[in-house]
Amino acid sequence: MPPTPHPEPAPYGPLPVGSGRQAWARRDADEAERRALASPLRLRMLRLALHEPRTNKELAEALGINPASSLHHVRTLVDTGFLVEQEARRGRRGARERPYLASGKSFYLSMHDESVDGQDLVLTTFLQDVAGLAPGALDSSRLGFRLSASDREEVVGRLHDLLSEIASMPSDPDGEPWSLYLGLHPERPPTT
Repeated sequence: MPPTPHPEPAPYGPLPVGSGRQAWARRDADEAERRALASPLRLRMLRLALHEPRTNKELAEALGINPASSLHHVRTLVDTGFLVEQEARRGRRGARERPYLASGKSFYLSMHDESVDGQDLVLTTFLQDVAGLAPGALDSSRLGFRLSASDREEVVGRLHDLLSEIASMPSDPDGEPWSLYLGLHPERPPTT
């Protein structure tokens, strides 16, 4: 399959084989997509390849894993349309390298209750991503509130709209890469 250039902002890349869709839209993940994204390591790979194409070797080095192990994960992500092969390039020593770019497809899929060892998959991935940050690099906030069910639905809708707006913004090639994690949860009742 020839590599596809992507001048437009994410999401891009081929739609899944047999898809009747003509464009990206929010939907439930199918079984193959769920399996492909059921790994914090793969989610981290997608984040690393979101703004610039990265080779299997570059992904393995960034994640501190063996390139042979990384290749299995890369192939799974390519096969399910989460990574898109780019034009081959020559590496520092002249060897042919195959870089991959994240398609942006994962943002448009609902995973519903995916977990790793009983912990939310996206939260686990977020915690791994921020574990190595310098002190003060994580700008975080927390807010407690009480809302009616209809007000909560409105807030959730507005938050999703904001995330969709940010996701559709064109990527600035000279800009800094940033990530945003959003978690909404019910408060645990106080223990007595």
